[in-house]
Amino acid sequence: MAEMPSANKPEKQPTADPKLEKPSGGAASGSQGTAGAGKPAGASSTSSGSVAKVQGAKPATERPTPAKSKPAAGGPQYAGTPVTRAAAPQAAKAAPAGTEAQPMEEEPAARGFGSWFLLLPSWLISMVFHMVLVLILAIWVIPEPDRSGISRIIVPPPTKVEELEELREEPLEQIDVQSPVDMVVIAPDPTQVPELPKSDDLEAAAVKVDLENFGLVQAPRSDLLARVGTFYGSGLDGRGKGKGQLLRAGGGNEQSELAVAKALKWLAEHQMPDGGWNFNHAMAPSCQGKCRNPGSDVEARNAATGLALLPFLGAGQTHKQGSYQKTVARGLAFLVSRMQRSPQGGSLYEGGRGVMYSHGICAIALCEAYAMTKDRYLYEPAQAAINFIVYAQDPVGGGWRYQPRQRGDTSVVGWQIMALKSAHLAYLQVPPITVRKATQFLDSVQSNSGANYGYTDPGAGPATTAIGLLCRMMLGWKKETPALEMGVKWLSNQGPSINPGGGTANMYYNYYATQVLRHWEGELWEKWNLRMRDSLIQTQAKQGHEEGSWFFTGEHGTEVAGRLYCTAMATMILEVYYRHMPIYRTQAVEAQFPE
Repeated sequence: MAEMPSANKPEKQPTADPKLEKPSGGAASGSQGTAGAGKPAGASSTSSGSVAKVQGAKPATERPTPAKSKPAAGGPQYAGTPVTRAAAPQAAKAAPAGTEAQPMEEEPAARGFGSWFLLLPSWLISMVFHMVLVLILAIWVIPEPDRSGISRIIVPPPTKVEELEELREEPLEQIDVQSPVDMVVIAPDPTQVPELPKSDDLEAAAVKVDLENFGLVQAPRSDLLARVGTFYGSGLDGRGKGKGQLLRAGGGNEQSELAVAKALKWLAEHQMPDGGWNFNHAMAPSCQGKCRNPGSDVEARNAATGLALLPFLGAGQTHKQGSYQKTVARGLAFLVSRMQRSPQGGSLYEGGRGVMYSHGICAIALCEAYAMTKDRYLYEPAQAAINFIVYAQDPVGGGWRYQPRQRGDTSVVGWQIMALKSAHLAYLQVPPITVRKATQFLDSVQSNSGANYGYTDPGAGPATTAIGLLCRMMLGWKKETPALEMGVKWLSNQGPSINPGGGTANMYYNYYATQVLRHWEGELWEKWNLRMRDSLIQTQAKQGHEEGSWFFTGEHGTEVAGRLYCTAMATMILEVYYRHMPIYRTQAVEAQFPE
């Protein structure tokens, strides 16, 4: 870039004219003669005046200006600058005698922008120029900041906060809570879910429980796993590969397993064409009355189907594994198709003598099938069935009975708690309040500090005591609980209810009591198992179309549910070695209900 001219440095001029060089002192006369030889006198003034005329200045006579002494040796200034005023008197002196000196015209009073710009100091011009240059370069080089990652924050306008009134202490209003305990419930239509008013109890069971997807993800194994020999497992794992080990360790044998195999064959042969079962087994096309002792209840199809499916599931047979996949698949499909959906859940409640018995039994079957297979098709029906149990619980007493939300009895309660336990093992949702309410019901019917249980009030019946103790085990009672130990010894002294010679037995009592003693283990179990196992092996039908089945008299259930009921209950008793892992095994304990 070319260097700007400096205000203190004159431009390079041609060789100096001797006419303009004036020595100092008084030698003006000699010099004037030389000057006049080539130029008339006063040429210097005329030249200076001509510059003044071009710039439009007024004559010096109009506005005299004091002369400033400046050396003439510097020559003329850079372009556009007039000759200094100091030269005027000197030119006058140099003029010959008799010649009138021409007046000097002064520089213009006002100058253009270019003239003022040329008078600025060079350092100021340079500084301004470089500042402008730096600013241009900065705008050109510095990039635009990246604003993509900057989030826009919108601050809402401030709202006016109202002043809170000072709280005043006032006595609480007395509220009269009406309990629906004495409500008369009309027998429901099997296809309708009864609509009952809500309880005023704030801790009552929820009317509706939303489905959760938690059960679709199987929880990982933990250190709390049951162990039998080299087999590990929990919940329903004994129905798989470890079945043989558990059978031998628990007290089963080849004869008991052969009896189970024959029973499953009989049950499969008496399945109805629609996939379900009927307590009147003679209605099955393959039977047509070949087997005696049919049940009288032909309406409770759900209960008959759920009860027939449980022995298959207990032996490890599912719709995805085993020799009876089609049989189990058709049975499960029958239950799912019969479920009545409503905001209260999925109901398998039905007419006849099934009522809530039917729903509890079917809920166990659905939950166990889902727990064993993790089949997503069964997840929703299983959870819906549990939701209905939650809804149907007595909101005041915490129990269950024939009709939803009715004051409970121990017999129906047993099936519902077993269904809740199966759901818990399948990682389905079980509300803690439902479990606490069920415990409250057991407290209301216990006697002898919890060692015995009655039906709807405190008592000590054999079957109700066995049901109550098994529920206590499932709900978390420890083996060291004194009442539990007293109750187990009481059952052991009662012994199994079976008479091999006369064909009488209370299978309902035997089913629950056998599970209690199996979980307890030890000498009391070994003594119980020896009698129970061998009696069932001996009493199983061994010929004709009845081969593999059982039938006993001596209790009300045998008249209503017949041979199908007796066969299903006896088969599950012989599967007790592996159907559920022992709760009080030293190495581990089954997961307890959430509190």
